[in-house]
Amino acid sequence: MVGSRGYHWWNLHITTVFRPPLTAKVLAKIRDRTRTAQSRKKSYANHRRRDLEFSVRDHVFIRVAPMKGVMRFGKKRKLAPRFIGPFEIVDRVGALAYRVALTPNLDGVHNVFHVSMLRKYISNQSHVLSLEPLQLSPHLTYEERTIRILDRQERRLRNKSIPMVKVRRQNHSDEEATWEAEADIRTRYSELFGKS
Repeated sequence: MVGSRGYHWWNLHITTVFRPPLTAKVLAKIRDRTRTAQSRKKSYANHRRRDLEFSVRDHVFIRVAPMKGVMRFGKKRKLAPRFIGPFEIVDRVGALAYRVALTPNLDGVHNVFHVSMLRKYISNQSHVLSLEPLQLSPHLTYEERTIRILDRQERRLRNKSIPMVKVRRQNHSDEEATWEAEADIRTRYSELFGKS
């Protein structure tokens, strides 16, 4: 038999029978659990909250979120930077946001950031690097040229050996030299083998 609202009488009966009664004891228990969860959440948020305030001309790092499978700033996944910068603060926007002077390669990024996305940069003389001028392409890339062979060795496999060379690249120090297959380097930079 169908009721006036389109419900069958047995659906109403089953719902009424199996729903536990909301007694004062049950309501108190639900209220206590809700308060405990809210308190835990609030204490965690307060523990992690830091009152940050910056001034105009301060320098800050901007937090970036790495995405799986996406190349960010030339690095992938674990090696992707968590912060980029430093950038100068241009002005304050409201109570919790700042406008930052971004570099031209980030011109597609909105330049106003919430304070939680920023970290203060403390200047240090050791952070100043002396770089040789780079010839950049319009895509902000440059060709790294191998300029010197520093060492040689044979890499032994089960049934063959591969001649390897340790090469130094332009704009890098000797400590940053890498081992490459001699055949590849000989193909691309044959002029280096007369000098070494």
